[in-house]
Amino acid sequence: MDTQFIVDESGRKTAVILPVAEYEELLEDIHDLAVIAERKDEPTIDFEELKLRLKADGFL
Repeated sequence: MDTQFIVDESGRKTAVILPVAEYEELLEDIHDLAVIAERKDEPTIDFEELKLRLKADGFL
């Protein structure tokens, strides 16, 4: 199913119908953006430090 639009009598788009998979991707993107906004003031670490931490935790 492709994205579909609901239009009024004038042909103006008033609503949209999305495939569920596309809708879920959009929700995930919104969540990711919210997390980024919440963490914008947190201190950062460099990539090498990140790799060391991931290895120490068994993720790499």
